[in-house]
Amino acid sequence: MSLFSAIDAAGSGLTAERLRMDVISNNLANVNSTRTVAGGPYRRQVVVFAPREGEQSFGRVLQKEMGSNAEGVRAVGITEDASPFRTVYEPQHPDADANGYVRLPNVNVVAEMVDMITASRAYEANVTSINTAKSMMAKALEIGK
Repeated sequence: MSLFSAIDAAGSGLTAERLRMDVISNNLANVNSTRTVAGGPYRRQVVVFAPREGEQSFGRVLQKEMGSNAEGVRAVGITEDASPFRTVYEPQHPDADANGYVRLPNVNVVAEMVDMITASRAYEANVTSINTAKSMMAKALEIGK
């Protein structure tokens, strides 16, 4: 694996984890949103990742021909979590049903914070990988001095 393909793979991880952090932030911001444009409470969103092996750019074909197997990751979509909504008895709430229950989003704050920490750690690992590749390149250039 070349150093440039390692940086490319880590860069794709940075982009993917940044999107994941954005989606988690959106989930946390809407933890109490009982009314959306689509109607009903906010539904938790999740990012779906897949390997970048399907992309067919010139650079990717060249890397495969040269024997590089660094693929990276890409976000293939953002899906909605199908888990049931939470219900709370609040008869005075404007979105309460006839029985006084309000449907709240299916966002679990603790789970979102754990997801945010793992996304942050993955982001940091990718940054460390890029910095290591850069320092290896710098040391390789010093060999010729």
